[in-house]
Amino acid sequence: LDIRDTVKYKEVMKQYGLGPNGGIVTSLNLFATRFDQVMKFIEKRQNASKYVIIDTPGQIEVFTWSASGTIITEALASSFPSVVVYVMDTSRSTNPITFMSNMLYACSILYKTKLPFIVVMNKTDIIDHSFAVEWMQDFETFQDALNQETSYVSNLTRSMSLVLDEFYSSLKVVGVSAVLGTGLDEFFIQLSKAVDEYEREYRPEYERLRKTLEEAQNKQKREQLEHLWKDMGSVCVQGSTLAGLDDASAVGPSELILTRGTLDVEEEERESDTDDIDHEVTEESHEEPAFRNFMQDMRMKCQRRINPSE
Repeated sequence: LDIRDTVKYKEVMKQYGLGPNGGIVTSLNLFATRFDQVMKFIEKRQNASKYVIIDTPGQIEVFTWSASGTIITEALASSFPSVVVYVMDTSRSTNPITFMSNMLYACSILYKTKLPFIVVMNKTDIIDHSFAVEWMQDFETFQDALNQETSYVSNLTRSMSLVLDEFYSSLKVVGVSAVLGTGLDEFFIQLSKAVDEYEREYRPEYERLRKTLEEAQNKQKREQLEHLWKDMGSVCVQGSTLAGLDDASAVGPSELILTRGTLDVEEEERESDTDDIDHEVTEESHEEPAFRNFMQDMRMKCQRRINPSE
């Protein structure tokens, strides 16, 4: 599937007067409104396909921290074992400041998505990723690399590197080459571990959240029904002594609504003789006042049953 087949990016920019990033965000928002169709497509193909790869926009404000990105991520994670793979350019991360920027980006994605996470260092055919792994495992080595930098950013990077030690300790890192195909076996091994981690730690949490949401929705429905009951027949509800009555006055509001308009056979026959009458116009003109009068009569009956002296 290609989002460009669904949303015309340049047309969105023209129609809404947006720039490049604004056009991308709006296009993704429009696509998210139809993402249920993508979910159905994945469900149909899940037996035939072992993996589903979703390539998201690289800009952090477009997907990771946007409402549509959250909707898409949670929709996938609540239905399928989902793993976030952060692909970074190893050849462009040889500078310790650029490397730290990449790690901060990866850290923000991890804590935003709250899903199993793998850092894939691509282009190892150009430069081996061992230097980056060493920076992550050995704080002193990274500090030595930073000592060659004298800018203010290097001081900031030095301070932030202290914070990311815990982040590094639990991070899965794999070096691959998309050109040569090296490192892919290790990647799929880490991917399998990440799926096991999802089933063990993340799925129970999503099930709990789904259950909580369903309970909240059911509670809201019950409250709405209770309000409707009170609005339509508060007097009859208070008259609990009418439970043993056989006439229509003992019927609760919901039963009154359900039985309203039920015709006997003779009445149906009489109605059938009036086929020349426009029933839609007649019903629309008389239904509301007739029902209101009916409810007033029922309330008066209930009041007389409760307070016979009146």
